Amino acid sequence: MSAANDRVQTLLNSLTASGEEVGLQVAAYHHGDLAIDAWAGVADPASGRPMQGDTVMTSFSTTKGVVTTAIHQLAERGVLNYDLPVAAYWPEFGQNGKERATLRHVLCHQEGVPQMPDDVTPEQLGDWDGMCRRIAAQAPLWAPGTRTGYHAYTFGWILGEIVRRTDGRPIERYIAEEIIGPLGIEDWALGMSDAIEPRVATLVTAPMPPGMPAVPPDALLFRAMPLSVFPNAQVYNRRDVRRAVIPAGGGIMSARAIARHYAALAEGGSLGGVRLLSPERLALATTLQTEAPDLVLGEPVRKALGWRLGGPLSPMSGRRSAFGHPGAGGSIGFADPEQHLAVGITKNLLRNHLDPAEATAYRIACEVRAALGVPEGA
Repeated sequence: MSAANDRVQTLLNSLTASGEEVGLQVAAYHHGDLAIDAWAGVADPASGRPMQGDTVMTSFSTTKGVVTTAIHQLAERGVLNYDLPVAAYWPEFGQNGKERATLRHVLCHQEGVPQMPDDVTPEQLGDWDGMCRRIAAQAPLWAPGTRTGYHAYTFGWILGEIVRRTDGRPIERYIAEEIIGPLGIEDWALGMSDAIEPRVATLVTAPMPPGMPAVPPDALLFRAMPLSVFPNAQVYNRRDVRRAVIPAGGGIMSARAIARHYAALAEGGSLGGVRLLSPERLALATTLQTEAPDLVLGEPVRKALGWRLGGPLSPMSGRRSAFGHPGAGGSIGFADPEQHLAVGITKNLLRNHLDPAEATAYRIACEVRAALGVPEGA
């Protein structure tokens, strides 16, 4: 495509040739045009099937970015109000101390129900009504609005059920008809279909790096993401799990798809004549809501309404107005409106890093910026 693309391609080739990664994709839009479209490695180590530009991968919480866009569309249309109780839309949710919990609380992970239902199994992830019923019955771990803790899984079922109750369409259909379809995105699915199945990459779980601190077994992290359904290859290579609608963490997508969604947001909410959100709504939705220590993640996280905001050693860079969402294992999508930049990165080796500066997504994002001449900033 260009010298910039070649520069990024060289990095991807190096990462996969060295064995540091298995398969990678990166796409970036600059001023509304696809400027980077690169991939390397293999989609399936067992067969040697090569990674391609239209290969799709489970990208875990990167899915939250599109779900967030759906919520803001409905808010802009007057269907939803951030400060009304969830129970106004989903009456059964208003029990056991959650009666006053608002949509804003959900978007800011302040709802108080990050915990998954007890004894959840992979098979149950595909039972929409059952998961919603059990989440609605839970008592909050803190008074809604008083603290923040990453709702790794429950975020998706709560918001998805709000969409279904107010719009009438299941969240996967809403996204297909209101976001993915209008933008002409083909490599994105919430719930794997027969058509997309042959292009799905096999996930690989990397060993924990030496020196990684052990997480206590009673940590809140393991209530939000129980080991039985933890984001790993063993769970998410299962066909039934891939076919389940898991709106906080089960989206299957390519880097191209991730980047195109954020390209519209980076350009004021519109791309190619398709408007997702108005500039005014985007400004409201990306305003910092909290940067308090997160009780689940164990560190401060800059949160807007559903999206995370940029900060030091984030792939979004130090530009604090950038916004998006990462996913377990190292995927990410984000928009940097000040620089008219949108980036999607996804991969099939699920890896943790002790040093954020060594994380693959951070290194690739820095290379994309350098290749396109896009500065970092505050």
